[in-house]
Amino acid sequence: MQPVFEFERDLLIERTHASRARAEGTVTGRPPALTHAQQSEVIKRLASEETVSQLARDYAIARQSIIRVRHKAISA
Repeated sequence: MQPVFEFERDLLIERTHASRARAEGTVTGRPPALTHAQQSEVIKRLASEETVSQLARDYAIARQSIIRVRHKAISA
């Protein structure tokens, strides 16, 4: 079993690497459900009063993904 101090040191190293990667612009995590072009199209369709549910069905993604795109567009 690994002593606690070694575990803590490994966590610190991992956080340092992740921080450096973010600073260099490396994208981490899960890829977005929609491309930038699709996101732009979703924003236009939302502006023309299409429903979130309809857009989610059209793109075969979760409603929350459409809501996230809408929120990102509003806060930008």
